[in-house]
Amino acid sequence: MAVHKLFEDDFEEDNYTLIAIHCSTEDYRLAYLLNTNLNLKLARKREDLDYNYMEASFSIYEWNDEENCVTWNLVANTSKMEVEQTASAGSLFSDQQGKRTVSKYLIPERKRVDYFIKISSESYIKSSKIIVSKINAIAEVITAYSLNPNQLKSKNNLIFE
Repeated sequence: MAVHKLFEDDFEEDNYTLIAIHCSTEDYRLAYLLNTNLNLKLARKREDLDYNYMEASFSIYEWNDEENCVTWNLVANTSKMEVEQTASAGSLFSDQQGKRTVSKYLIPERKRVDYFIKISSESYIKSSKIIVSKINAIAEVITAYSLNPNQLKSKNNLIFE
């Protein structure tokens, strides 16, 4: 039997910067604030990101900066859905039914992060420290910081194509 070895060079390396944002404002408001403070043109995509056969849906904004060959994505980390809640048989309040809210996360190991910015580039982009400092200057943003995507277990959820 032949043995095949895989080398790191066999896989194309991802060229993107990932920024985590903690912010309680709505996604459209954050996109507007990022557009004005970073001179971006983020626009909501027609379809949200759907995972697990529409079990979770995440809003996503995108801008393709063709002049600099950079693609910017703003994506929500949380998807909240209402599900029917049924009481178990034999419980004290068996005839009560209602709805409860269930949260799903794009990156489950970072549940406290509200949004992610993914900056994809074929070539070098300007320093992420400058971008993070401009994001932190926005009054509605609690904090923003760079993340290493290789340290995330669910980094494949950040593939949007």
